[in-house]
Amino acid sequence: MDPILSIRSLSKTYATGVQALQPVDLDIYKGEIFALLGPNGAGKTTLISIICGIVNASSGTVTADGFNIWSRFREARERIGLVPQELTTDAFETVWNTVSLSRGLFGKPPNPAKLEAVLRSLSLWDKKDDRIMTLSGGMKRRVLIAKALSHEPTILFLDEPTAGVDVELRRDMWNLVRQLREEGVTIILTTHYIEEAEEMADRVGVITKGRLILVEEKDALMKKLGRKTLTLSLQEPLEIVPPELGEWNLRLKADGNELEYNFDSNAERTGVPSLMRRLSDLGIGFKDLNTQQSSLEEIFVGLVHAQDEEAGQ
Repeated sequence: MDPILSIRSLSKTYATGVQALQPVDLDIYKGEIFALLGPNGAGKTTLISIICGIVNASSGTVTADGFNIWSRFREARERIGLVPQELTTDAFETVWNTVSLSRGLFGKPPNPAKLEAVLRSLSLWDKKDDRIMTLSGGMKRRVLIAKALSHEPTILFLDEPTAGVDVELRRDMWNLVRQLREEGVTIILTTHYIEEAEEMADRVGVITKGRLILVEEKDALMKKLGRKTLTLSLQEPLEIVPPELGEWNLRLKADGNELEYNFDSNAERTGVPSLMRRLSDLGIGFKDLNTQQSSLEEIFVGLVHAQDEEAGQ
């Protein structure tokens, strides 16, 4: 399957010599939700800004739905919608005029029914005649999303779309993203909220210090890198971990009432059966146990930490 967005050797070095983006190669496919994760200053916004024509690249190529974003800028840009981090709208215009103008800027003919559907999906219909300046921050964020969707893009960038917004808008955003995917829209999401990627993404990319260090299907990434934690609720509390259990590197928690063991669920030998036998031999009983998979956040933090350690060597 041909990618709907193809990025090759894309980089950005500023006049100061700062390399904001090291050469990136990435393919994104029609209808997928791709989450780009990274700390502040990692290069997420730089990458998106280049693709959307806001920042000039130092090298590389990008094609959007088959169109080179530089030589065929108009055709490529018509296919791209962007919801930026910053709230940038004309404060004195109405919601309806703002969204209508945005559609017209991309050469799309008027389509009131489409714009009404977009505004209704974002709970903005009853605000259509209100000036932007009178809206709350959350409503202004919704207007940015409506503007990005007004010209019916096939590729939608959401750059930290729920940063600083309330829980209700975040939930509405998630529902809208799923709906757009069902309609065939490809979505690239940058976020600090790891749970958004874990909730919605098909694939995850991790970027740090301008370098894309990993691209992986979310489920495969968690299966490959995720660890599990076994927690045993003890019948009697322990003051210390018995030295006979040293090889498992256990931790006491809950005032000695719980034993915690971290293990790799994909390893040939997890150590769990032998731990159980050893506990029985020592007469240490437990009344309950549970296992928990590492979250995507823990995996992400571990990857970035490992990358920082490697760079420091």
